[in-house]
Amino acid sequence: MTTKFPSHINLPREARSELIDLLNTCLATAVDLHWQVKQAHWNIRGNHFISRHLLFDKVADHVRDHADEFAERAGALGGYAEGTIRLATKNSELEEYDLSAVNGDDHVRVIVDRVSRYAATIRDGIQRCDELNDPVTADLLTQTLGTVEEDLWFLESHLYGSSNIAREETGPSAIREETTSSAPNA
Repeated sequence: MTTKFPSHINLPREARSELIDLLNTCLATAVDLHWQVKQAHWNIRGNHFISRHLLFDKVADHVRDHADEFAERAGALGGYAEGTIRLATKNSELEEYDLSAVNGDDHVRVIVDRVSRYAATIRDGIQRCDELNDPVTADLLTQTLGTVEEDLWFLESHLYGSSNIAREETGPSAIREETTSSAPNA
C-alpha cells in the first residue's frame, strides 16, 4: 500500500509503505484470531469448562488490544488501517476455524494452532522491521509476541496430560494429535 497520510517519521516512503502492509497483515490476522477465539469461547463444553471459557476470553481481549496497536502504528506511519471483518478474512494468515471442534480439547487444539500461526506472523514481522531499520514497530511486535507466547503457554498447558496432546514440531501448523502417556519422560 502506498502511504495515504503525511508522516514525518524518518523512514523512506517505500519502507513505510512496506511496514504499513506488514502491520495490516498483522491487523487482519489479529481480527480473525479474535473472532476465532470467541468462537471457541462460545462453544466450549466439557471438562474444565469455566477455566477454558475464561482463558479464551482473556486471549481474545489480548488479541483485540494487539489489533488496536497495529492499526494505530499503521496510521502513525501514514497508512490506512484495514481492519474490517471482510478485509480481515481476506488478508488473514489463519485458516478458517474448524467447526467440527466439539469438546474442550478440540477447541484448545484449534486455538493453539491459530495462536501459534499468529506468533509466527509477528516473529516474521519483527525480522522484517529490523531489516527496514524500524525499531519502534519491531519493539511493538516484540512486546506483542511476549504476550502471545505467554497465552500460547497457558493454552498448551490445558492439553498436558490429555490422551491427545499437542507435540512440538517444526511449524505452527504442525501440531497434531498423537497418543502419548500422561506422564512426562524422565
